[in-house]
Amino acid sequence: MNAKADNAAPPPQEQPATREAAFGARLALGALWLLHFLPYGAIGRIGTAVGLALWPLARRRRAIALRNLELCFPQWTEAERKRVAKAHFVCVSRAFLDRVVLWWASPQRLARVLHLEGAVEEALHGKGSALLLGLHFEGMDAAWTALTLAARRPLSGMYTPQKSKALDRWVLDGRSRFHTERIVSRRDGASGMLRALRRGTPFYTLPDMDFGERHSRFIPFFGVPAATLDAVPRLAASSKARVYPVVARMLPGYAGYAITVYPVWDGFPRVAGGTLADLDADLLRMNRFIEQRVLEMPEQYHWVHKRFKTRPPGEPSLY
Repeated sequence: MNAKADNAAPPPQEQPATREAAFGARLALGALWLLHFLPYGAIGRIGTAVGLALWPLARRRRAIALRNLELCFPQWTEAERKRVAKAHFVCVSRAFLDRVVLWWASPQRLARVLHLEGAVEEALHGKGSALLLGLHFEGMDAAWTALTLAARRPLSGMYTPQKSKALDRWVLDGRSRFHTERIVSRRDGASGMLRALRRGTPFYTLPDMDFGERHSRFIPFFGVPAATLDAVPRLAASSKARVYPVVARMLPGYAGYAITVYPVWDGFPRVAGGTLADLDADLLRMNRFIEQRVLEMPEQYHWVHKRFKTRPPGEPSLY
């Protein structure tokens, strides 16, 4: 008998807690799948009720949202910030439940919910590469579904892996439903994005979160220095990509989403002699654009994320 085989460690067994968590995730996804058969308005009303119920319960996220609003809008009264934060919880819950429609409903049903407008043809099918600048409004998944549904060629997008395998598969499958070449993991960094852009594949990215100091610069966002990823101007310069901002707005009355592809940003990024001429100015332009859209619908921006978590050297935490 082979001694090496006798001494080999047995294969790792799945822990009971892990199995229970996996079963719970599959059970939850089953319940969500059943939910998608309801009328869209009914799903929206359930999302509203869940958001209102979470407001008093999710204390940590509530505190983050209120602190972000305090930093960005010090001129507002406490009551104004509370009103927007509470409405934001409703938007977060509604957007999460809307995924059952985005990721399981028929294209015909989606056409009644997703209203795509703006420079769509130019951004998706124009010559050369295109960087689709998605932003962290709660309709970001609605924007991606609308773009891939409208495209006549595959698109690529960014993706943050989930801890739960069942949830991870749900997200990947949902975001890959229509005309998708590849969903690039954020762990792959900018290299996967750059390869797609150099192949001429339009790429949808969401750069407006705090991912730490690496590859970021401190650029004002509503007057507060915020760690801002420098990927968009660098990628656009390296691939000679045109940049089109994409913003999704949750419509009142449970009417779905209006997704706008804004005109191409002329002169972005600033390049001189084949190199980036003013990276800070490019990033400030991006943040100023986000600020303008936030002012139009402040309750729909992703305030439950610690946007100002990373601080310049020597500065204390803001949370």
